[in-house]
Amino acid sequence: MNKKTNYKKKMEKGMKLIAFFPRPIIKIIEKLLRKSSTVQKVINKQSESIISDLRKSLKPYSGKLVAYSKLPEKGIKQNKVLQIIKNISSDEEFKWKNGYVSGAVYHGDIKHIGFMNKVYALQSQSNPLHSDLFPSSSKFESEIVSMTAEMLGSNKTDDEICGTVTSGGTESILLAMKTYRDKARKIKNITKPEIIVPITAHAAFNKAAEYFGIKIIRTKIDKNYKADIGEVKKMISSNTIAIIGSAVSFPHGIIDPIEKLSDIAQQHNIGFHVDACLGGYVLPWAKELGYSVPNFDFVLPGVTSISVDTHKFGYTAKGTSVILYRGKDLRKFQFYTITDWPGGLYFSPTFAGSRAGALSAICWAVLISIGKQGYRDSVSKILKSAKEIKQGINRIPELKILGNPLWVIAFTSNSLNIYQIMEYMTQRGWNLNALYKPKCIHICVTLRHTKNGVVKRFIDDLQQSIQCVKKNPKEETGMAPVYGMTANLPLRGILDDILVEYLDMYYHVDE
Repeated sequence: MNKKTNYKKKMEKGMKLIAFFPRPIIKIIEKLLRKSSTVQKVINKQSESIISDLRKSLKPYSGKLVAYSKLPEKGIKQNKVLQIIKNISSDEEFKWKNGYVSGAVYHGDIKHIGFMNKVYALQSQSNPLHSDLFPSSSKFESEIVSMTAEMLGSNKTDDEICGTVTSGGTESILLAMKTYRDKARKIKNITKPEIIVPITAHAAFNKAAEYFGIKIIRTKIDKNYKADIGEVKKMISSNTIAIIGSAVSFPHGIIDPIEKLSDIAQQHNIGFHVDACLGGYVLPWAKELGYSVPNFDFVLPGVTSISVDTHKFGYTAKGTSVILYRGKDLRKFQFYTITDWPGGLYFSPTFAGSRAGALSAICWAVLISIGKQGYRDSVSKILKSAKEIKQGINRIPELKILGNPLWVIAFTSNSLNIYQIMEYMTQRGWNLNALYKPKCIHICVTLRHTKNGVVKRFIDDLQQSIQCVKKNPKEETGMAPVYGMTANLPLRGILDDILVEYLDMYYHVDE
């Protein structure tokens, strides 16, 4: 064993030991380690290697296209600009058009895209901030909210279900958490708000907690990858403003025990938010089609808010989502008004002031053009393809599906490096999602995967990738070492630094 390999093994052993310590202790250890120049050199070397790999995927046009770090002296002719964008689009659309991508592009049909583009062109100047000038924005957004609410049980409760259109799932979640915080502060005089969030819930809840001064309490999941009810009950306190459930969770595509969480929320008179950003436009139709889908929406009296993304399986353009509330008395805490500004009366329903009204117009147009039967047909195709993928994975002895998902399928391996399998899939053109705790990858099935031959190609490529790993079980290429380090490294501050550097790199112009 050479000196380098021996040192690496010692480092890995040390990291494993550190991982057993509580998180606050790990933070202290990391702080102390960073004071060592030797350790810092190792960290810097590892970080540089990772950033170098990330740069290749982030900046593929560097040296190939003209970079503009300042305005050109004379404007570029429009036809030339359009050609540049056309060439870029042509390079980037191959993967998602041919079904090589997990999620990301949920419809992708050329006619559908053309229809949305036509709507945008007609409404390109619309701005909901100026609803007096563009009253159509009120029509579109109120009807989007109403149609989505009806799909999620507003017609099965005596309570009024209301909401707003937002820019995406993250904003919907942020707004909901701000709403619960503000209500709790005014009604219950809670100054140290807490939310109880299963570890599989979306990272947007962490962002909301950090932005709005909310303490986030993460709870475990059970053996079926669902929120642990006992853990949730145990963590409720007088400062709890809301509990969270997913339908479905992003990592594993699992529906949390929403009915039980609804009961808990009612018993303790606290808010209960269901994150249905990923599943909201699938589950209602899956249920109608006869699939086993438990109640997860406003049919349950304890559910007080739901986030659902129209830009995912609603098949609208990126830039719209819906946040729904049980009653206007709750929604009003989301709104912002100011009446003593020298610029006049200012009020807005969401974080943004000016917004692209054309996106809401597209959303409205897509919803009414597809209709209920269109969504049923799409969900039927997706779930059929997902079933075939699950059957294909189950036939591979080296792989194991986590839980019992419908169409977001996470799988791992007990005998092989799952991240190296993913790397070989990447080499074959696939763009999948690397996940942690446990180490696994997932594919979110969309309409792109229902096209002829896509499912078979996925399973065939998966089998071939596994054979490659079996031939070279200790080899780690591409991004596999990065994923592995991310999964194993307990010193999360190091990873924070890498991610910040990545974001810096995103906005760097390579001239």
